[in-house]
Amino acid sequence: QQGELNSFLWTIRRDPPAYLFGTIHVPYTRVWDFIPDNSKAAFHASSSVYFELDLTDPYTISGLANGENLQDVLPRELYRRLKRHLDYIKLMLPHWMTPDQRGKGLYADYLFNAIAGNWERKRPVWVMLMVNSLTETDIRSRGVPVLDLYLAQEAERMKKRTGAVERVEEQCHPLNGLNFSQV
Repeated sequence: QQGELNSFLWTIRRDPPAYLFGTIHVPYTRVWDFIPDNSKAAFHASSSVYFELDLTDPYTISGLANGENLQDVLPRELYRRLKRHLDYIKLMLPHWMTPDQRGKGLYADYLFNAIAGNWERKRPVWVMLMVNSLTETDIRSRGVPVLDLYLAQEAERMKKRTGAVERVEEQCHPLNGLNFSQV
């Protein structure tokens, strides 16, 4: 029931109204039906929308994970296991993809490269996050934007002013600052 849903929407100023909305980084189709009407109405009524990061900016996406050569950082056996696992994922990807994904022209090789491309040059913490997202369930939802990106695309389509409250460097600093034993 709509009245029982937590809106994750906070009013932080009344005139004109300003809201803070808590999002989650999952495909929007998993959560959209559970977002209360008052949150959707606030979004539609807004003239400006600011996100954690600008996920529509290629610089943001490219700046998330670049690092040293993993082969030089990881123990040899761990690197080999990771490579074997990613080879297995690449082999399984065509079987995990949905007919809808194929119908939209999504190819397994493209999808693998979009997710794991250049994995050898990513920081270990980002590789760990990447590997955790390479499951059959997550693959089947690829091509569906995460909630933040969906809202950003909708805001642009509705010609709202958009922005970000953080730069990619600020977002990544805590994770990039982890030493190897912490990762």
